[in-house]
Amino acid sequence: MSDMANIALVTVEGDLDVRTVPALRRRIDRLVAGGCRRIFLNMAGARYVDSAGMGLILTELRRMRAEGGLLSLMNVSPQAYLALRRMRVFDFMPVSRAGERRAVSALDPSVLPEWRTTFRVEACALGEARERVEELLSSLPFTPDEVFDLTLASGEALGNAVDHTCGGGVLATVAAYPDRVTIDVTDCGEGFELAADEEPPEAGPCAERGRGIRLMRLLADSVSISRKSAGGGTVVRLVKLFDEAPDVSPASGAYG
Repeated sequence: MSDMANIALVTVEGDLDVRTVPALRRRIDRLVAGGCRRIFLNMAGARYVDSAGMGLILTELRRMRAEGGLLSLMNVSPQAYLALRRMRVFDFMPVSRAGERRAVSALDPSVLPEWRTTFRVEACALGEARERVEELLSSLPFTPDEVFDLTLASGEALGNAVDHTCGGGVLATVAAYPDRVTIDVTDCGEGFELAADEEPPEAGPCAERGRGIRLMRLLADSVSISRKSAGGGTVVRLVKLFDEAPDVSPASGAYG
C-alpha cells in the first residue's frame, strides 16, 4: 500500500472475494479515518470478484463520496472487467482495464489554445490557487470526477513547485485546446527533469518529489517534467484529453 497526504494506492492481493474483503475493508477504513479522500484499488492481481467484493466496492464508494472523495479501480483484468460491467459499476466510478492508458500525441505547434490564463501562485495561498484551477477546469467538458482528479494533480504540482522554488516564483498556466487541457506549473528553482517513461526517484533529496510525480501520473493522461528553456527552474505539464471534440469557448475571466 502506498500512501500520500490525500491519496492512496491500495493493491488488492488476489481475488476480491469473501476471504479477502474483510482485510481490505479494514485498510480502506483506516485510510478514510486518517483523512484520505482519493483511493485507487490496484486490481492487477484479482481475476475474480464475487458478491462480497462487489458489496465492498459499492459501499466504500458511497462512503468516499459522502466524505467528498473518490474511489476508483485500475488494472482490472478482463475477467473482473466483465463482472463489473454486468453489475453496472462503471455508472458510478472510474474503472480502467489492465494496460489501458490513453495515448497523448504532441501538440501541433500551429494549433493555438481557445483560451489561456496565467497567474502567480503565492506560497501562503496554495488553497486559493487550487480553487482557481478547479474553477477553470469546471468550465470545460469534464465530469466532476475528472475535475476532482485533475485539481488534485494540479495541487500536487503546485505544492512541489512552492517547496522547490524561490519565494513568489511559481506561475500556473491553464490552457484549453480543441482536444485537451494543459496545466503548466513553472518555478524558478534549481531545475529538475524526468523522461515520460522514467521512474521517479525513491530515495535521496528528490524522493518527496518522486512521490508527487507518481500521484500526478495516476490522475492525468500525461505528465512531462523539464527544465525551463531560459533561466533556472522546472516546468511541469499536466495534460488531460477530452472524450470528444467539445466547445471550449472562453470561460468568464479565463484570459489572464
